[in-house]
Amino acid sequence: MRLFSKKISSFTLLVIGLLLFRVVLNYSIPLMDKTEARYAEISRIMAETNDFVTPQIDYDVPFWAKPPLSTWFSSLSIKVFGENEFAVRFPYLLLNILVLLLIGRYAKEKKLDFFIPAFILLTIPEFLIHTGVVSTDTALAFCVTLVMISFWEAVKTKENHLWKYVFFIGLGLGMLAKGPIIFILTIPPIFVWTLFFKEFKAVWKNFQWFLGILLFVIIAAPWYYLAELKTPGFIDYFIVGEHFKRFFDSSWQGDKYGFPKSQPMGMIWLFLIAFAIPWILLVIQKVWQKKLTILKDKWVLFLLLWLLWTPGFFTISKSLIHPYIMPVMVPIALLITYWWDEFKNIKRIIYLALLFPLIALLFFIGTQFTPKSEFYINSDKYLIENNSKDNIPMYYWQTKSYSSQFYSKGIIKVIKNEQELTTHLNSDTSFLLIIPHKRLKKMNPSYLKFLLEIDNNYKNGIYLFKK
Repeated sequence: MRLFSKKISSFTLLVIGLLLFRVVLNYSIPLMDKTEARYAEISRIMAETNDFVTPQIDYDVPFWAKPPLSTWFSSLSIKVFGENEFAVRFPYLLLNILVLLLIGRYAKEKKLDFFIPAFILLTIPEFLIHTGVVSTDTALAFCVTLVMISFWEAVKTKENHLWKYVFFIGLGLGMLAKGPIIFILTIPPIFVWTLFFKEFKAVWKNFQWFLGILLFVIIAAPWYYLAELKTPGFIDYFIVGEHFKRFFDSSWQGDKYGFPKSQPMGMIWLFLIAFAIPWILLVIQKVWQKKLTILKDKWVLFLLLWLLWTPGFFTISKSLIHPYIMPVMVPIALLITYWWDEFKNIKRIIYLALLFPLIALLFFIGTQFTPKSEFYINSDKYLIENNSKDNIPMYYWQTKSYSSQFYSKGIIKVIKNEQELTTHLNSDTSFLLIIPHKRLKKMNPSYLKFLLEIDNNYKNGIYLFKK
């Protein structure tokens, strides 16, 4: 007997509970350096300056690394909810909720609970983490899902014309989410599936190609034109640098905003196993069991091509991080849903899947009762908020963190070198200076007599400079 087979509300309650837990985390956890706080600060500046064409990593410093869709979402949310963690994370919660609602139909087709695919996704570590992390990867995964699901629905049925346009809408939004990678992650598996099942005629007839391409251009082209017009050089940096040089050369020196992330070849597969447990292991098991018949099932092969192509593509990449697997969380959930009735000990599987959310919950509760837990958080939120004083300027030594920019509302500045520090000391004006511990060790000893530490965390100390 399947657990929850007669209690539709049970999976609904589990999904609601998991989403509420994610909402609490979105509200409670500070923005983390570097990546999340960086995108949050870019969104904050956009909301403040009302410049929706050029994302800025600092005032008057354009951010060319990514298109603005995620930044638009967060900046609009900031205008509604204010400058806080919940506001900048809220759009990513909504995007993933839309994904959950979009794929529930495939459970109903199997006469299963609508929320089974949602439960599976929310118990996949990667998906649960990114249901509230400020990241371009969540928006990209949403767009990939739109493209792949709409393609399947458009080929499967001739009656519903909406999906034939959603396909092109997904591609257009994908160009605004993360650029041409939307084509790289969707078109190859679609092409292979179409070729394998000889569906070229259906694909040609079932899509409104002229109107669809026009819709894609209307969605994607205007921003690229305006971005290049406003800050010439953007397209060369973004298309050539970010999409080719970054991918093929981990030592690429043209990166304006990050640092090379060199991983061993094939690391993406370890990311997939580690961040999609336990469900990915069940997919592997079922694929092995059905290896002789799997090529005959159009739906299963479509999902497998979707699942395997992204990690396959990034296998040879010299620069990658674990969120790159986000676009393949949905096919994992849909494959598990398709084979749901075939799994034995489903009750045990469900309990196992709940382990990661449970561990995360216990860890979160533990931090609330741990003295000085804020000391270990990779964010300068508490240093900024606890030590902001009226009429006392605050600076960062050499380079500032993105979290310090966000929580100071862009006020914090940088003292770049000892010459600038001497100038500030000679002004006879007291000021606060955040200094990373590793940089303090390298500071000229002659300045140490002016230092009075007033607070710290595991990375930085904040000092009052007063003559």
